[in-house]
Amino acid sequence: MLEPESQDNREEKFQISLRPKKLLDYIGQTRTKENLEIFIQACQKRNEPLEHVLIYGPAGLGKTTLSHIIANEMQANIKITSGPAIEKVGDLASILTNLEEGDVLFIDEVHRMNKLVEESLYPAMEDYKLDIIIGKGPSARVLQLDLPKFTLIGATTRIGLVSSPLRSRFGMTYKLDFYSDEEIAEIIKRSAGILNVSIKDQGCRFLAACSRKNPRVANRLLKRVRDIAQVKADGLIDQKMAKMSLEMLQIDEMGLEPADRYILETLINKFNGGPVGIGTLAASTSEEKDTIEEIYEPYLLKIGFIQRTSRGRMATKKAYEHLNLEWLDNPNPTLF
Repeated sequence: MLEPESQDNREEKFQISLRPKKLLDYIGQTRTKENLEIFIQACQKRNEPLEHVLIYGPAGLGKTTLSHIIANEMQANIKITSGPAIEKVGDLASILTNLEEGDVLFIDEVHRMNKLVEESLYPAMEDYKLDIIIGKGPSARVLQLDLPKFTLIGATTRIGLVSSPLRSRFGMTYKLDFYSDEEIAEIIKRSAGILNVSIKDQGCRFLAACSRKNPRVANRLLKRVRDIAQVKADGLIDQKMAKMSLEMLQIDEMGLEPADRYILETLINKFNGGPVGIGTLAASTSEEKDTIEEIYEPYLLKIGFIQRTSRGRMATKKAYEHLNLEWLDNPNPTLF
């Protein structure tokens, strides 16, 4: 008997359904797409697997989507795992020995791999060989396994935590940047077409401006606004409906959510705008340090609401103005 499909599974299927499958359909990241298209065509002409690829950037910008597209363009199967999931060398051996010629292995959050696992990955990436130690002590011996030629795609939100030896073994490294509002609007139009959602240009542009320059956020907002429009109106999303929906969701015109505003208000009201260390800020807001650094901070930095300094994080004049708080002369105005 089949078990009922969980909400998480339905959500995952929804996200996959919105993902483009070809480089031609992938919106944004133009330079990265152009380079990949050339390298993929060259490898196909030589009948070789693509070199290993490292993709980095903030969460939600399309690292996983781009990995699936690469596999699809190479007409290869893709196997998916994550750094924390590979706990032992035996786990890595099981994954690698089950690959076939030309397969793509996608490792998300590659910077979180165990150090011993990472070191075992080096010969697999360079020579397509895997060394396994059998036994312990003086009787231990090394068994070397031949692996099929494969492409490893590593994705990370924190490129600085990827060790230098691992980073140097990737033949290609790409950074995904935040998207422009125009690119986000195109993504929303495409997603709306897939979901059979009626949306006007003004509504599309309004949602794009509030999407934190992030496709994942844009698709999430589109879903929620679609739900509200179906219940509160006739299902059509125009600017008025989009604005009303985002007000219900407590998302402002800059895309800031309650957690963003709470971080800024804490920085300003408790610490006079900073500077304050990230650990102290995390403790004061009851957020994890990594959550602030990986989820909230990149966008706040991008729009110029906070500054990173050697002494800690500081709120900028733009943040004060956005929150309608009085700006006090900063002791170090050169920072702004």
